[in-house]
Amino acid sequence: MNGIKLQNVDMLHLLWLAPFLAAVFIYCWQKQGKALTMFIDAGILPKISISVNKARRRLKAALILVSVIFIVFGLTRPAWNPIPETVERRGRDVVFLLDVSKSMLAEDLAPNRLERAKLAIKDCVERLQGDRVALVAFAGTSAIKCPLTLDYGFFQLMLDDISTDSISRGGTMIGDAIRKVITDVFDDQAKECKDIILITDGEDHDSFPIDAAKAAGDKGIRLIAIGLGDENEGKRIPITNEEGQKTFLKYNGQEVWTKLDADTLRKMVNATPGGRYFNVATGNIDLGGVYMQLIASADKKDLESETIKRYEEKFQIFLSIAFFLLCVEMAISERKT
Repeated sequence: MNGIKLQNVDMLHLLWLAPFLAAVFIYCWQKQGKALTMFIDAGILPKISISVNKARRRLKAALILVSVIFIVFGLTRPAWNPIPETVERRGRDVVFLLDVSKSMLAEDLAPNRLERAKLAIKDCVERLQGDRVALVAFAGTSAIKCPLTLDYGFFQLMLDDISTDSISRGGTMIGDAIRKVITDVFDDQAKECKDIILITDGEDHDSFPIDAAKAAGDKGIRLIAIGLGDENEGKRIPITNEEGQKTFLKYNGQEVWTKLDADTLRKMVNATPGGRYFNVATGNIDLGGVYMQLIASADKKDLESETIKRYEEKFQIFLSIAFFLLCVEMAISERKT
């Protein structure tokens, strides 16, 4: 037996049951003795042969108490004989590149493009199968909100905090955002098993997004683009003023209308190996389905490995002893023969 480990130590608090039961037994025996003295003279009591064998009664109580102790130790899930085991994690590196420009406030998807995009990402993360994920927000500039990680809980916390205020500079620079992902998020150790999931309405302000997509493709990075918004008429961009009144964004006195630029997104994905474009427009976003179709089934690489000690659980021994002691207790009669 080597390296005993209790995997549920909190169960040791139940050991307080043993002294409690012992106190109950002693109290009951004393009450029985007082009850006898009420009907039998104290001087005659020792001379009368009582049918209860006190030694056996104490033995039965001791067996119950010891059984309780063994049951409690069994509930702690004792284990020993640790065996080293190497656990390897395999997966892909997936970066969610999320547009947070003002145009993502358009309400051609309810409640707006940005909130629908965040809900779609959450659905996708819930279906991840060991892939590392990162989150990059962009508008006029871009910022890494979550580096590549396997901590999906932290990723979701960062995602919840995303809004159009996450990037202070206005505009939409898709090309610059992709270049930032290439240089600051991905490493150069492996050219494959890397994906960028770009979620945007496709409008760009001269950042040469197609050239950036080609640069990503040259490094073996696949681009999956999700196009959001009305491609034909477009929508106005709602804003709320200081008085809480809803108005629409204006530029040079004219209301700004935003449309989905699907053509640019199609050219971008065609520049990367295996790139795909999904024209969501004003429909439903099944990003989890996209993940299962394109990423979960794709080739994976070794992300990390660690050696852990796997213990052999032996709780069965303690429970078996407790069961045996309880059987012995039931077989012993406390009556005199």
